[in-house]
Amino acid sequence: MKKAVAITLLCLIAFAPGRASAWWDEGHMQIAYLAYKRLDPAIKDKIDGLLRLNPDYQVWTCGALDEASRRTYAFVHAATWADDIKTKSEYREDRITDATAGQNVAYDKLKHSYWHYEDILFSPDGTTLPAPDPVDAAKMAKIMIATLPVASGAPDQLRSYELVWLLHLVGDLHQPLHAIARYTAELPHGDRGGNAEIVVPATGETIALHAYWDRLFGGYSSVFGAIFDADDRGGLGSVAVDPDAEKVLDPDQWAQESFEAAKSFAYAQPVGLGSSAVQLTRDYETNARNVARARAALAAARLAKVLDAALR
Repeated sequence: MKKAVAITLLCLIAFAPGRASAWWDEGHMQIAYLAYKRLDPAIKDKIDGLLRLNPDYQVWTCGALDEASRRTYAFVHAATWADDIKTKSEYREDRITDATAGQNVAYDKLKHSYWHYEDILFSPDGTTLPAPDPVDAAKMAKIMIATLPVASGAPDQLRSYELVWLLHLVGDLHQPLHAIARYTAELPHGDRGGNAEIVVPATGETIALHAYWDRLFGGYSSVFGAIFDADDRGGLGSVAVDPDAEKVLDPDQWAQESFEAAKSFAYAQPVGLGSSAVQLTRDYETNARNVARARAALAAARLAKVLDAALR
């Protein structure tokens, strides 16, 4: 009885709302779930073995009723781990200028918050741009993809670490505002991927442009809820993916695609060049939802292919 109560408490803590993150939990978990459905059983076996090495494995499997659902829950929930550690007291905030910024060490207790994006710099009015960041999501994703195969010779602890980060970073790199930083005369120090612009959607609240895009799949959810939403009629699982596009497995290209989508759609009118709040139009919000769904579905297909190639 005491063990059951303890596990229940772990589940409640795991599903409690906390912080904002790219695509928010719902989006990342839907992407992971759709990728998992594409994987062969043998690949899933290898993945589960690596996920078991993560200290949160028991938390991820809360609510699973059988072996198959336990493995699915672990994979889907693991996609949020890179955001979850932002609130863990045992993980330390570090900076992109630190000597450890680009280190690839298993479960090193660093949050590496700057790994979640690649700021491709952009100015529509000729504002001077700074030097690009030395470490970013695409650079780290390429390192992780190369380290994940057994043939890399990396220890399983590191391969486990690469896996949980990749489950998250593939989604991040397909969120348009995780691949851009816009500099304007009104925002000469940059907008941090839409965090400096304020918008008012049809729901009526005032929200940062970046957060508006992050939440397009909803907010915080249980694993079961994300799976249900992905499979529901009209859910993310119903979005068609171009077979040629899903074969593109270069993180730099993913980021470049997101960068172009941000310029074309995230910064489209009525979004202005400064921080003044603007009311979003129906056309803007419709386009945003369609672009987000297309990018997320493509992320799921590419994630499955990356894992299949690395673990086959």
